Amino acid sequence: MSRVLTGLERVTGDFYGLPTHVLGNDQLSLEFLSEAGPRIVRLKLPGHDQNFLAEVPDFKWTTPHGDYFLRGGHRLWRAPEIFPQTYSPDSGGLKIEELSDGVRLSRAAQLAGDLHKSIEIQLRADRPAVTLIHQLTNDSDQSIECAPWAITQLALGGIAIMPLPNDSVEADELQPNRHLTLWPYTHWSDSRLHVYDDVVLIEARSELPALKIGTLNRHGWIGYWIGGVLFRKSFEPATDQLYPDLGSNVEVYCNDRFIELETLGGLRTLQPGQTATHIETWEMLTGFDVPATLAGAQALVKKLES
Repeated sequence: MSRVLTGLERVTGDFYGLPTHVLGNDQLSLEFLSEAGPRIVRLKLPGHDQNFLAEVPDFKWTTPHGDYFLRGGHRLWRAPEIFPQTYSPDSGGLKIEELSDGVRLSRAAQLAGDLHKSIEIQLRADRPAVTLIHQLTNDSDQSIECAPWAITQLALGGIAIMPLPNDSVEADELQPNRHLTLWPYTHWSDSRLHVYDDVVLIEARSELPALKIGTLNRHGWIGYWIGGVLFRKSFEPATDQLYPDLGSNVEVYCNDRFIELETLGGLRTLQPGQTATHIETWEMLTGFDVPATLAGAQALVKKLES
């Protein structure tokens, strides 16, 4: 075990042969790759062995620039998704900067048209929460249109929660107040998908084909209810911005190996030297007296929104 950094316990570890570091306090433990990424690969509560993040070390895509390993956990991507630019391999070149309350992980662009990516991790000392500052920086001499895209892969077995607005935008109710975006492989008849007036719930079961659904979220959070713990990703919704994927700032993807909770920043053109920033806060919330069912997840939303 290494020295203590302002109340944070940093130790070395291993993720299927890849070296890692662990940041932890008496509220939360978070593990990240120390040479690849930036990637967060494990998230645990003190006294629990369960990793809330998915582990898929064998999952990869072949690209013209080499294999892109999904690995599981949390990563920073860029939207819109374009092959092969989005899939720039990130198996090396990571830089780690120690901070008083965490670390900053960064990796310079390796290919033409790629972006410099960084994730700053700030652990909270007073509760099981962490703030993640995601940044995409254009280090090239050409402008690049993109949006920061924070993707968290979670272990199957829970229920993803996408709250929907259920009030009218205009007093006369002549304007729409919500929309859903579906990908071509998604079907309304998928038994994992449940759409209600105020929330979309996705049961994270191991099934194919995959499903993916997105929306413009004005609530500022998306969650995953599993084992009596709510993993909540919060962000600042800027509904006046243009978003990728038919105007989606949150998306959920589920297949037979994992479920993804995704949030996106606004779409913009980065000129050389410019940076786009997207901030998330993760919270591990407990103490809810609701069952791990669809009805329980609906009741949970009402508790959080009341």
